[in-house]
Amino acid sequence: MIGELVEAVRIAFSVIRAHKMRSVLTALGVIIGIIAVTLMGSAIGGIETGFDRSMAVIGDDILYVEKWPWRHVDDWWNYRNRRTMNVRYAEELNRIITATPNSQLVIAVPTLQTGRNVKYGENEVKGVFTQGTTIDFLVTSTSQFNEGRFFTEAESRGGRNVVVLGADVADALFPGRSPLEETVSIDGNPFRVVGVYAKQGTFLGLFSFDNQVVVTLGAFMRVFSSRLDTSIRVKVRDKTRMEAARDELTGAMRRVRALPPEAKNDFELNEQSALKSSIGPIKSGIAVAGLFVTGLALFVGAIGIMNITYVSVKERTREIGTRKAVGARRRTILLQFLVEAVAICVIGGVVGLALSWLLTTAVAAAAPSFPLRFSVGLVMTGLVVSMLTGIISGFAPAVSASRLDPIEALRYE
Repeated sequence: MIGELVEAVRIAFSVIRAHKMRSVLTALGVIIGIIAVTLMGSAIGGIETGFDRSMAVIGDDILYVEKWPWRHVDDWWNYRNRRTMNVRYAEELNRIITATPNSQLVIAVPTLQTGRNVKYGENEVKGVFTQGTTIDFLVTSTSQFNEGRFFTEAESRGGRNVVVLGADVADALFPGRSPLEETVSIDGNPFRVVGVYAKQGTFLGLFSFDNQVVVTLGAFMRVFSSRLDTSIRVKVRDKTRMEAARDELTGAMRRVRALPPEAKNDFELNEQSALKSSIGPIKSGIAVAGLFVTGLALFVGAIGIMNITYVSVKERTREIGTRKAVGARRRTILLQFLVEAVAICVIGGVVGLALSWLLTTAVAAAAPSFPLRFSVGLVMTGLVVSMLTGIISGFAPAVSASRLDPIEALRYE
């Protein structure tokens, strides 16, 4: 059996070499299909990688108490009419957390956000994500520092005009040098730079975590506004007990907001799972589109391979008759034509994988923030799909060749 397989492979590649152009055109559908399925897998894998990286910055053990949910809402006016969140809620929550035995919560930290222009000399960055918070922000943040530090307890309590810059902001304002102890202008207000965050990347290429600055809460409220909606970051003690932490935080917030038992919650507890559910439709859309293109291309390719294999059977009918007359068995003839079909598909699959890798590499080089990931699993998937396409498309012609009557085959002109 092994000898028959080796002989079938040898004959298959000799036939492919003899009909190069026909083989290339036959494999074209498979090449397109493999490119489609691998690019789809690369995009989905890259999105998952980018999402996980982004979630590491947001924190998977943090609950965000806010006015608005992190999802699309139909009853917009109901959310619009909710009472705004207040900075003092964080202090009240911390008192409740401290007084609760075996609390699932660690600390509540208030943050205020806005967009402002940051300037140093002639250099300016517009629309920078500007946060005001307290020193306790360090407890809930996973961000590392490239240089410098976060603001101190005295700076936080005193609401001093100190700022921590995101990596992109620091590079734009101070190209090639350190910004520490320099004074930048945020909407015309002076802030002394005490630290620079390390590079954190983007959220799926849409929002940059490096285009931000962090100032003390007191300075933010004094310089910008104290009436903006507050987001309260609450760190959970054990992220495996997130549901218990949500229940505890919900009860605490209802006490803080003085809600009667029959009233609905007028606040939202947001976490990573809300973003995960929102990214699901994106992945599904990519998968559906990719599978449609893949299926169509492979179907066209399989039909082409089947037709060419039938043509090959007709062209070599006398050869088949001669081989059967000298003792070749049906399985030998079947294996010969089946291997030819599989060989064309596998060659097409390898070419498709190579082109897909080149495209993925080119996109990654041109747009580093766009998540694409080419993996060994995709290579194996592409090769398996190629082989299955060859087996399915070549089986019927191979069976018809194996069933030819040797006498009739020898008479064929």
